Amino acid sequence: MDTQSWRARARYFEFRGDRIAYWTGGDPDARPLLLVHGFPTCTWDWVQVWETLGTRHHLIGCDMLGFGLSEKPRVGYSIHRQADVQEALLDHLRVAQFDALVHDYGVSVGQELLARQQDGSGVTGLGRMVFLNGGIFPDQHRPRPIQKLGVSPLGFLVGLLMSRKGFGKGFSEVFGPDTQPTERELDEFWEFISHKKGNRITHKLLHYIADRVKHKQRWERALVRAQDRIGLINGALDPVSGRHAYERWREVVPGAKHHLIETVGHYPQVEAPHEAAAVILGWLAE
Repeated sequence: MDTQSWRARARYFEFRGDRIAYWTGGDPDARPLLLVHGFPTCTWDWVQVWETLGTRHHLIGCDMLGFGLSEKPRVGYSIHRQADVQEALLDHLRVAQFDALVHDYGVSVGQELLARQQDGSGVTGLGRMVFLNGGIFPDQHRPRPIQKLGVSPLGFLVGLLMSRKGFGKGFSEVFGPDTQPTERELDEFWEFISHKKGNRITHKLLHYIADRVKHKQRWERALVRAQDRIGLINGALDPVSGRHAYERWREVVPGAKHHLIETVGHYPQVEAPHEAAAVILGWLAE
């Protein structure tokens, strides 16, 4: 699918005055699967596994606040607010029972959804959750130089200086050496990142780094309590949250599922879509 076709399939709903882009697909009569994307990209991240996952699930995914085709407010970003967006989307679509697939930034949103379910403050119908590479454990997260700059007092410079060329170089560094994105793929990612000058607010979206530290205990406790229905698919060569994060997962939640892909980096769904999709579908079918 090309980006124009993807744009044409977008639908919208309003969340507290901001317009949120979302997509649905797959089998409308199957169990819903909520897909939560990462930073700095958007729901386009799932395009290479979309059709395969849709053979067994009703797919739902939105571009969160500040990402992709959704609105980019000047203030108000937090993982908790993004979890509110997901709950509002489910309510808009009248979805009560669902599973979830979360990646990168989205892993924190997923952990917050689990925590809310457990304390009775959020959605109750969440079943299984599959995690892909992300900062699940903040002490295992190894931020890239641009992320370190982004959370500093000079963070605004990240947005001002970010270009397609610079993005391509930095983004490629989190992929495996044999699964590098093509120039066309980088163009596609950049198209959505730069939509309505979204690249200018990159530093504001880095709030998740502080959120993870602040809510570490709550979010890790949520994993421990849900370990019989969660799993991690991890690209081992990811310099940010690769093999080292996978090993921590096995220590903290020994009862949870785990699958290591030795040859890929931070984006298993892009770098190894067939393997990732097969594992996801297998776990969700159990």
